[in-house]
Amino acid sequence: MEFGIFDVFKILGALGFFIYGMKVMSEGLQQVAGGSMRKVLGAMTSNRFTGVFTGFLITGILQSSSATTVMTVSFVNAGLLSLVESAGVMMGANIGTTITGWLVSVIGFEVKIADYALPLIAIAFPMMFIRNANAQKWAEVLIGFALLFLGLAALKDTVPDIKNNPEVLDFLNGYQQGGFFTRLLFVGVGTLLTIVVQSSSAAMTLTIVLTTQGLPLDIAAAMVLGENIGTTITAELASLVANTTAKRSARIHSLFNVLGVTWMIILMPYILDLLSVVFPPPSDGDANRFALAAFHTTFNSLNVLLLIGFVPLLVKLATNTVKSRNEEDDEDEEFKLEYLGNKVLTSVELSLAEAHAEIEKFGKIIYKMSVLLTELAATDKLKKKTRLREKLQKLEDLTDKMEEQIATFLVRVSEERFSPDESVDVKGMIDIITDLERMGDIIVRMARDIERMDKKGLEFNDNQKNNLNEMGAKVDEALKLMMENLKQEKSEISLDEAKVKETEINRLKKILKKDQMKRLVEPGYEVLTGIVYRDIYFGYERLGDHIVNVTESIVGEKLNLYSKTNANK
Repeated sequence: MEFGIFDVFKILGALGFFIYGMKVMSEGLQQVAGGSMRKVLGAMTSNRFTGVFTGFLITGILQSSSATTVMTVSFVNAGLLSLVESAGVMMGANIGTTITGWLVSVIGFEVKIADYALPLIAIAFPMMFIRNANAQKWAEVLIGFALLFLGLAALKDTVPDIKNNPEVLDFLNGYQQGGFFTRLLFVGVGTLLTIVVQSSSAAMTLTIVLTTQGLPLDIAAAMVLGENIGTTITAELASLVANTTAKRSARIHSLFNVLGVTWMIILMPYILDLLSVVFPPPSDGDANRFALAAFHTTFNSLNVLLLIGFVPLLVKLATNTVKSRNEEDDEDEEFKLEYLGNKVLTSVELSLAEAHAEIEKFGKIIYKMSVLLTELAATDKLKKKTRLREKLQKLEDLTDKMEEQIATFLVRVSEERFSPDESVDVKGMIDIITDLERMGDIIVRMARDIERMDKKGLEFNDNQKNNLNEMGAKVDEALKLMMENLKQEKSEISLDEAKVKETEINRLKKILKKDQMKRLVEPGYEVLTGIVYRDIYFGYERLGDHIVNVTESIVGEKLNLYSKTNANK
């Protein structure tokens, strides 16, 4: 049998066809069900066991373990999931991804789905031009499904016919008695294959096609084990530019799969013997695809059962092997957009969820700055004041970077096609990060005002301290409400409550201003202290304005005001 370079390119093209179909289908499914899947992920991960089921469910529905990983990392990054809980989700995702092998084995070979692919595209194509966003998303799902199986059909036609050309496998004769080292060799082949095609599902599909063409089951099974390692190497590479949490999540996944492959390499002959009872070797070798799919599911399921009790140990190992430089770096890394824009399969909806998680943490920075400002105004120790001002400046620099990074990411996301609701979300997020960054500027400016007074050796009197404490407390209350609103759905937010907080701050500012005007004529009134005092409570009032702006942007009220203003022009 002749097999040249042109045939290699045909196989690569068929693989690309298959991967592209899977990408289109998966992205469509994520857009259709992404929001619901995120809610399920948040609600059903109370412990590692429910996490396994949740990871299996979401990966089975979305047909993308990468999508599940993206959502899981965003929840860990936002503090909604612990590393222990996320480990359970990733274990479940490993089982969920085995469904692809069964779909390919059953539908791809038993049903000539390629015959129905073009009619399916004919039905889906007009749906792409319907104004209904859900119809467009379902059209992508159907077209992706059709392309996926057209790619599989092309792959079946391009892979060499090993059954009728046994000389192709002559090179394997030297490995027949190799035992453990042969299995180890083909684990490496499977690992390399996955790294090259950048998709464990595509690598698994190619391996299944090869078994139908005569590849021995034990060789194919060893390759499948290698494909499990290959997908973790991809995740490790993607996490190289990520923060400590992301690196540890990737390391947990790697440890889980590598440990599993290690024990399965030893026990693989016995597992295959057991599976041969359920899937007896057929005369033509074609049904080995079912045995291979069963092996894949059996391996991942047994690995979960074996290692789920050792999740805390895996977390500890990941933490010990991925160390941060120091606690300060951990804090700084926590608020960077490390996961956004990674080369993983994701949708606009999931990208916006990631950006929203980062904005929640942006709000936490601002609240922390407000607390530090209150502490700065209350202390009389100069060294402590210097340290607090340095912390505030460092955090303010961080808010500048956060605004730039989130805005850049949102602009990149806005280049994709998305629904009117998603467009509103993007505009609202841009408004929110602008307000948050300005709040950081105001807080640092207030800290500098206090520094001016410190250099003159002046202090607030008791009345001024009490008034500023009261003003600061009201701003902190408004900030806490803002942070709660950032975590909730639009429908659950009360804009009136936020406006009440702003009104209270404005009212107190007027009272303080009126009181200060009366005290200006009192004997011994310190003018510079009075100026700083005024600047600070005015600064608190401006913070209150930006805080309510954030809630208005969340619910879309600010955008409605813009629309009305433009309409009246």
